[in-house]
Amino acid sequence: MTEVTDKVERAIARFDRVTRQLDERDGPAKAAARRERRRLNAGAGRIAARVVGIVVLIWLATILIGLVKPIGMFGFLAAIAATIIVAGLMIFRGGRQAVAAPAPPTDLPNGAMVDRFDSYLYRVRRALPPPAQAQIDAISAVLPSLKQTLERVDTLDPQAQDARRLMSVHFPGLIERYANVPPAYHKEKDGEGKTVDERLIEGLAASRAALADVSEQLARADMAAFETQGRFIQSRYGEQGIESEDASNT
Repeated sequence: MTEVTDKVERAIARFDRVTRQLDERDGPAKAAARRERRRLNAGAGRIAARVVGIVVLIWLATILIGLVKPIGMFGFLAAIAATIIVAGLMIFRGGRQAVAAPAPPTDLPNGAMVDRFDSYLYRVRRALPPPAQAQIDAISAVLPSLKQTLERVDTLDPQAQDARRLMSVHFPGLIERYANVPPAYHKEKDGEGKTVDERLIEGLAASRAALADVSEQLARADMAAFETQGRFIQSRYGEQGIESEDASNT
């Protein structure tokens, strides 16, 4: 009986892995991966541009010094060593920041904060259990629309402030506290009969609902503004408005 149960559990686990992989081939997880690749490529381009700029400055300084006073072989080797060290440090620092994917800083503009939060979600996703990964995917699906509406809103807007606090403080705090709990205790129940994993999923679901609500409210405000502008154009330049203007001109 035990062997049969073990086989069933292994089959279920294998099925979950296969379906999860199939889901990740297309859907929010794949879209998040594409956005992350674009961010990484853009970051690599910025690092390369900075490295080129520093190298140019080093060799311009070397040439200017050489015009005033010959630097000799040792000066030339020193310029090469400085170029290698500075370029290596900049590349290493940029690569380490990309891998670490820290939580979004609180002082970023709205659009940049959504981008950083999107990258943060992509990085922490694989360390979470499958049900939590599904919630992460649901949050990732909301972010493109949220960014489009949020980046046009002032950072002091109350709705923007709620979303910013969630993305930069509350959500990363939830993930950090979950990571601090040893895996052996994830299935233990608290005073309300809920496990650590269940609390995590509830927190992720609440975060998704909050961000979706902010995105919807901002989008509806844009729709209302568009409707108002459309009504004004219709009343001002509609067929009757044009005829009345023609009549007044005659």
